[in-house]
Amino acid sequence: MSSKDVRFETIYKEGSAFSSSVKKIIRDNETGVEYLLIECGYGVSVTPLLDKDGKPIVEAKYQF
Repeated sequence: MSSKDVRFETIYKEGSAFSSSVKKIIRDNETGVEYLLIECGYGVSVTPLLDKDGKPIVEAKYQF
């Protein structure tokens, strides 16, 4: 399955199911926007990654 077949793709992962938390950076393959996802116990938090100007970080190949 290629990245074009899935909407969201994990591009970075830190931690494991055996640690206290797992941090991932996921990318929306339609828009290129990157998100930080944190899993801790039964809780999950997702937020877009922002640059210094407060704009969402978008992978270069998706920018116009």
